[in-house]
Amino acid sequence: MAVHYSVYCIAIREEPIMTTFTAPATLSTKALPVIDRLGSALPRYGLVVVIAWIGLMKFTAFEANGIQPLVAHSPFMSWMYSIFSVMTFSALLGVVEVAAAVLLAVKPWWPRISAIGSVIAIGLFVATLSFLFTTPGVFEASQGGFPMLSTTGQFLIKDVALLGVSVWTLADALKRR
Repeated sequence: MAVHYSVYCIAIREEPIMTTFTAPATLSTKALPVIDRLGSALPRYGLVVVIAWIGLMKFTAFEANGIQPLVAHSPFMSWMYSIFSVMTFSALLGVVEVAAAVLLAVKPWWPRISAIGSVIAIGLFVATLSFLFTTPGVFEASQGGFPMLSTTGQFLIKDVALLGVSVWTLADALKRR
């Protein structure tokens, strides 16, 4: 397969001249369809793995206790602990996360249903990112605070990228419906 290039040359006081030449196909042009398919599958199914794995962990005491300080300091979610125990809230959140992962995964068959999973994922990551502003100790006080992230802050900041991937999966699903 050859790649065709058109070159327009402008001559002074004359009409423009168009020249076409052919260059041999490079590895990148041959690999582009494969890269494009991988570029669509890896973000979506990487997000599925991340959300499903974290969601399944929500059924353990380890994870329930791990998210407890984040939820307890959130003005948006702390009220949940007045209704549910730490373990019950974590398990309910796990159900939502696993459901989002499953919905994201069905895009080849049901893109509209998958779009719902993307919307749920967007909500999950927006909620998680809110912890950056509501949880004490997110910024490393010993280093002067903002912009130095503590271990908790580093754990939370990754969700900026995951939010971006979730928005992309939504657009991708809506394009394919």
